[in-house]
Amino acid sequence: MLDRTRKPTWTRMEEASKEDFLAVMDYEEAFNAGLVDRIIVMLKSLDEDWTPYPINRYEHSLQSATRAYEDGAEEEIVVAALIHDIGDILSPYNHGELAAAMVRPYVSEKTRWIIEHHCVFQGYYYNHHLGGDRNAREKYKDSPYYEDCKYFCHTYDQAAFDPDYESKPLEFFVPMLRRVFSNKKGHLELNERADDGDLKDVNA
Repeated sequence: MLDRTRKPTWTRMEEASKEDFLAVMDYEEAFNAGLVDRIIVMLKSLDEDWTPYPINRYEHSLQSATRAYEDGAEEEIVVAALIHDIGDILSPYNHGELAAAMVRPYVSEKTRWIIEHHCVFQGYYYNHHLGGDRNAREKYKDSPYYEDCKYFCHTYDQAAFDPDYESKPLEFFVPMLRRVFSNKKGHLELNERADDGDLKDVNA
């Protein structure tokens, strides 16, 4: 139970006690309970009035998720399709990495990898028009998730700009969002160990 009457007295982390940090964890757990609601607000902010795309990024997100759902994709892939572009709000030039970092504590490594790399894989459809290498995705050919990401982009992402497609409303996906983001909560740094090398996959 979060004790809102407790006033901390430390001014540097090195001064704080275990009880102080447990209070911080309680606070952050309570704050994190509103994560899905904040994600919903972020998604709705993509509902822009004008766009050079055939549909705006909010409708694209809904259409991507609907296509994944209708294709029988596993639930966290449907959620990935829904939020894969949410990083556009803060970091358009590497939005995949931002979205992937956000979902990392809650989804499988495959789903996180797809979200992180979808920008490179999407480049297959436009890089050559803009002076880039459309085959840049080939450098990930040895990844166990290469084909999954390729399929995700081809079937759900690049195909989801049809103004005549009937997408499911956001409300349809909210229960899925809540289930996926309740999977595995916690601070990733608590899973780090000095002798582990890289951070282990907390959802393996």
